[in-house]
Amino acid sequence: MNARYEEFIRRVKELSDIGQAQGLLSWDQETYMPPRGVALRARSLGTLAGLHHERLTDPALVDLVEELRGAGLSGDEEVNWRFVERDQRRALKVPRELVVELSQFQSLAHEAWVEARKRSDFSMFRPWLEKVLGLQLEVAHRVGFEGSPYNAFLDEYEPYARMETLAPLLEALRQRLVPLVGRLAAGRRPAAPFLEQEFPVDRQEVFGRRVLADLGFDLERGRLDVSVHPFCSGISPLDVRLTTRYSSKELTSALFGIIHEAGHGLYEQGLPPEGEGTPVGSSVSLGIHESQSRLWENMIGRSRPFWAHYLPLLRELFPDQLKGVEVDEFWSGINQVRPSLIRVDADEVTYNLHILMRFELEQGLVDGSVKVAELPELWDQRMEAYLGVRPPDAAQGVLQDTHWSIGLIGYFPTYSLGNLYAAQFFAQAQEELPGLMEQVEQGVFGGLRAWLNRRIHAQGRRLRAEELVSQVTGAPLGVDAFMAYLEDKYAAIYGPN
Repeated sequence: MNARYEEFIRRVKELSDIGQAQGLLSWDQETYMPPRGVALRARSLGTLAGLHHERLTDPALVDLVEELRGAGLSGDEEVNWRFVERDQRRALKVPRELVVELSQFQSLAHEAWVEARKRSDFSMFRPWLEKVLGLQLEVAHRVGFEGSPYNAFLDEYEPYARMETLAPLLEALRQRLVPLVGRLAAGRRPAAPFLEQEFPVDRQEVFGRRVLADLGFDLERGRLDVSVHPFCSGISPLDVRLTTRYSSKELTSALFGIIHEAGHGLYEQGLPPEGEGTPVGSSVSLGIHESQSRLWENMIGRSRPFWAHYLPLLRELFPDQLKGVEVDEFWSGINQVRPSLIRVDADEVTYNLHILMRFELEQGLVDGSVKVAELPELWDQRMEAYLGVRPPDAAQGVLQDTHWSIGLIGYFPTYSLGNLYAAQFFAQAQEELPGLMEQVEQGVFGGLRAWLNRRIHAQGRRLRAEELVSQVTGAPLGVDAFMAYLEDKYAAIYGPN
């Protein structure tokens, strides 16, 4: 049986190799590919998607998976078998032609979104989104689902999660967030005139790369580039690609984008090396992945101790813009709670309202109660209802996110899950690491990074998300830790309510 399992792993790693090639081509499309390469890139990605599907559903691998079913596998061997069997069972229900068509169309739709966003013209993107949605719905119905049809989409990114448990959790979050936003909006807003200046991009990049290195992201195993929408592409733990975007009118946008994606990157670089190329060596879920980026971006990068260390260094790069700006002023200024149009630039209090709005719209798209043509107006209406702002154009409204262009329906809720996971992990880290924030004030992050690696990253995919959070924190996922974190932090900035 050892020989049969070794053959199984050989085939699984071959699938991983194909996935790495897909990831690299997708990363290149969003960073360096010349615009006229779109059609050929779509064909190449379609070919790889078809090849991956063929290998995963190869009768020899199907027989091998079935043979190993009763072989008494345990530990990592059982984990690898379980996830491959799960993916294979799904793939067997979807014809290769549909897989290829969807992959090709996602690549083309992404470029259509880039152009539509540039022109702020939703009508250019509408037919592409309708087609992507139709193809994804066909896949969902072929694969099958229990309960809400949205479960078929959610399960892709947050395995084993269900609308029936997720929706009440997010509703509990909404009920506690809305009053907090209202109290903060009615209070004294910290002034931050120093942020409304020009900050040359080349110096922003110098500072961002310094912080990235300090956090411990290994640039011998990764890189940082520029894209329309920031992302992390974990091709392998030895090749992790991060991107951000710069604007001379925004001091912190690119930096927090870098810290956010560094959180993803540290997770990818910290996955168990013994599981490379297998399910054991991959991440648990996108919610857990997002917890790492949100923890580093918000709980560390937006903390006062962080800026007690880094503000003097930032002032050296921008002496005129930050002359006379002290730590408390800077810290409160970058943590203003102010409804914003753009999700990725939102403060951490209102951020989840952006997610809840998208979550509701996605459910409507999936169950048919919302038509693609209705999205621009519904988007604007809900932005006004949830956040009190109305987008002046589609680029700052319905076209701001790349996710739907590449078929990532069911992805958005993982951002809010990530915030909840992050708060529980951070509270536990502070309990187990006395003096953690004093280390942050010294620019020392190794203790936290090692804790996260030991407790979360190095676990790979051995536990489900709900099992991992319970093991690390001793409690199931909830909203209490996140709300306590927000209330304590913003009481210090805005004063008690």
